[in-house]
Amino acid sequence: MKHLNLLVAVSVAVLAPASQVSAQQKTLYVAGYGGSFEKTVREEVIPPFEQANGVKVEYVAGNSTDTLAKLQAQKGNQQIDVAILDDGPMYQAIQLGFCDKVTGLPGDLLDIAHFKDDKAVAIGLVATGLMYNKKVFAEKGWAAPNSWNDLKDPKYKQQLVIPPINNTYGLNALLMLAKMNGGSETNVDAGFKIFKTDINPNVLAYEPSPGKMTELFQSGQAVIAVWGSGRVQSFANTGFPVDFVYPKEGAVSLLTTACPIAKASVSPLASSFIKLLLDPKIQLTMLKEYGYGPVVKSVVVPEGVGAMAPIGERAAKVYAPDWTVVNEKREEWTKRWNREVER
Repeated sequence: MKHLNLLVAVSVAVLAPASQVSAQQKTLYVAGYGGSFEKTVREEVIPPFEQANGVKVEYVAGNSTDTLAKLQAQKGNQQIDVAILDDGPMYQAIQLGFCDKVTGLPGDLLDIAHFKDDKAVAIGLVATGLMYNKKVFAEKGWAAPNSWNDLKDPKYKQQLVIPPINNTYGLNALLMLAKMNGGSETNVDAGFKIFKTDINPNVLAYEPSPGKMTELFQSGQAVIAVWGSGRVQSFANTGFPVDFVYPKEGAVSLLTTACPIAKASVSPLASSFIKLLLDPKIQLTMLKEYGYGPVVKSVVVPEGVGAMAPIGERAAKVYAPDWTVVNEKREEWTKRWNREVER
């Protein structure tokens, strides 16, 4: 991957000349996901950006709810310059006034990548679906899962892992199960009922940590999970025998998004860092290393790349939740989840 750094260094040099910004700010604070995403950003994005702009990038790892909590705790005295969040929490961050306008966006973004008034931008498209251990399934003679209803199959008792609903993957599973059973974002009762009565007996853990998720599979304790296409691609890249499934009822979209944080002196480097994440070379790297569907039309996907990613026809078929409705109910649902499901 090192040769990519050289290529990116050429393109990133035009984003923000170091002579213009180095006197203004020596450190840029970026808050984003941990795990394999953090590894890719640290190896492929941060070094060329630091070199081109004469700045130090400090990366603060955490899931989206952690980062949103940090923004709320630092209100009025923000330390973070760039926040990378799932789309649901990003809508909350915008509503709470934490996001400044992203400047200099490329002209060939997919429509789905745009946010109102450019207060944020999508940097990658992920699908929420199913992950399973191909080796174990083959040994047991099990067919690959192909439906959200497979989560109810008693043969998976104490071998299923699902993130909790304060994590977007878990929330997407709840929404999908509600939708499949006559519900919607405004009525998720069916989803809660199915989790309580049919899925809970199979659940080994409601696990939000990507590292612990992979550990449960590596130890053989878990064989099936709800997870994102990007996470599964990264795990598969290590050589572990997992595959990602787009359920026949549909996968659920998850946009990874970024925004500059609004503060008294917004760093011009914030938008420059986000623009680098949208560079076609970085978009292709994110596809290869992390399974992100590109959001820039000019990205040329080589044959055989992106087997798990939501690109082309798969991207067109994903279900996109109405986050305006979901965010109004999310706190209420989380309390109900803790009370009724994850006790």
